[in-house]
Amino acid sequence: MKKKEYAEIKEVINEELNEPQYNIFYEKENWVDKKFSNPSAKIRLATMFSGIGSIEHALQRLDISSEIVFACDNDKHVKQSYFANYEISENSWYDDVTQIDGSKYEGGIDLLVGGSPCQSFSMVGKRKGFEDTRGTLFYEFARVIKESQPKVFIFENVKGLVNHDKGNTFKVIKETFKELGYKINYQLLNSKDFGIPQHRERIFVVGFRDIDTEFQFPEAIPLEYKMQDFLEDYIDSKYYLKEKGVKFVTSTKNRNKRYTQINGDIALCQKANQQFNWHGDFVFEEAESDFNDFIFNVNDVEEKYYLSEKTKAYVLATGTKSFKTTVGTDLEIARPILQSMHKMHRSGVDNYVTHNKGKIRKLTPRECLRLMGFKEDFKQVVSDTQMYRQAGNSIVVNVFIALMKQMDITKFGV
Repeated sequence: MKKKEYAEIKEVINEELNEPQYNIFYEKENWVDKKFSNPSAKIRLATMFSGIGSIEHALQRLDISSEIVFACDNDKHVKQSYFANYEISENSWYDDVTQIDGSKYEGGIDLLVGGSPCQSFSMVGKRKGFEDTRGTLFYEFARVIKESQPKVFIFENVKGLVNHDKGNTFKVIKETFKELGYKINYQLLNSKDFGIPQHRERIFVVGFRDIDTEFQFPEAIPLEYKMQDFLEDYIDSKYYLKEKGVKFVTSTKNRNKRYTQINGDIALCQKANQQFNWHGDFVFEEAESDFNDFIFNVNDVEEKYYLSEKTKAYVLATGTKSFKTTVGTDLEIARPILQSMHKMHRSGVDNYVTHNKGKIRKLTPRECLRLMGFKEDFKQVVSDTQMYRQAGNSIVVNVFIALMKQMDITKFGV
């Protein structure tokens, strides 16, 4: 994050620190070892702009019983993924948020989750509250809160929301939630602080209908994993970049501008289209033979086939006064195979490899899901292109886990 951008965001967040409901920088209790007070509770869950169900998957990972009251998304491919992974009826699914009648669910929602696209609000002569949001998708989220009165809501959005339209957008959002009678807390959270090696900052607003509820955001925990820990063992050849892609990914311009990253410990923030257009994270792997029948693990090669330092110096020498040769290793076309190879001549005579060549590949859809906190039991039923988009548009599951443990979500269940 640029210094100027960070300063603007910090200024907006700090603006109302004098109000007691914003417990942002207080001493925080560690959430990792917290136990749920009512583990047998059922959470009645409703989501808007549902995506592939991060909060639903979080509840599954926490082994908390839940019932999906309704979900909503306007993407038919998202619906396909959602129905393949969660129990929901057609009557509980909405393709259009404007069609949700929140009063139908009043008193029947424990947790409402969503994150509408960021839009500016017209505030000329207005009071900067609920009415100012009309005509925007955020208005629909606020309207459903007003009509259904969930016990708790979680609103998530990109970090740019905080200083969007010079901070006016976020001011209206805060005023709206307070106008609806909810006590709110908000904070920028980064997924790398909650166990996932991905640099993904998002603003989270947590609201409680009971204004006496005490809540502090969960504290960061040490990151114990690297991106490489989330990679698959066997990769289809289609994920490896060809010459054009390699040139783009490795260009100085893109590396300097952080469009791409190769073998990073912490992944760049996933976006919906990054894997499709060569932006984002890539993996460099040592080259293996193009002939699958001859692929082997270099670590399995017997030690006797490796050159000692003394022998290597001789092999790579250009020659003596009476014999000169051109040194070359890792040749694309091998020199003639000689019956005297066992004597280890020079690289200008025999064939030697250094294992320093490799291939660059993009992350697979499964790896992207892992880096969003989705476990192996999440079913991929759409194309790779759609799965990349759905993963990139999702919310990191681990952050939801931290939030629900911190607030003890079971206190709000039935």
